[in-house]
Amino acid sequence: MFNFMRKSEPGLALSDAIAQVAAGELTLIDIRDHGELTQTGTASGALHIPMMRLPMVADPRHPDFHADLDLKKPVALFCASGARSGMAANMLRQMGYEVVHNIGGFGHWAAAGGPCCKV
Repeated sequence: MFNFMRKSEPGLALSDAIAQVAAGELTLIDIRDHGELTQTGTASGALHIPMMRLPMVADPRHPDFHADLDLKKPVALFCASGARSGMAANMLRQMGYEVVHNIGGFGHWAAAGGPCCKV
């Protein structure tokens, strides 16, 4: 059973994450592999940056840095269950991102009413 009030570090409720993404106040990143996205879809508005590419795409010093990322803008990450996104959140913090949340798995997002789309 899903916990719809699941909180991430440092305490962002999924309902708040959904509202902040909709308002453009929070960057949402899906770190799952492409095959996972084609099977389940993803969160509407999420950037797709697979875990293996995150060290390059999220590092502002790297030539492959994603222009939609900002060290000062809050970021929320999700994967299938929350384990990989937890590791990815630590990685972003080490790169200097100021506010990083692990919001768990894609199923948590969908069950909380977060908008989803096909890939």
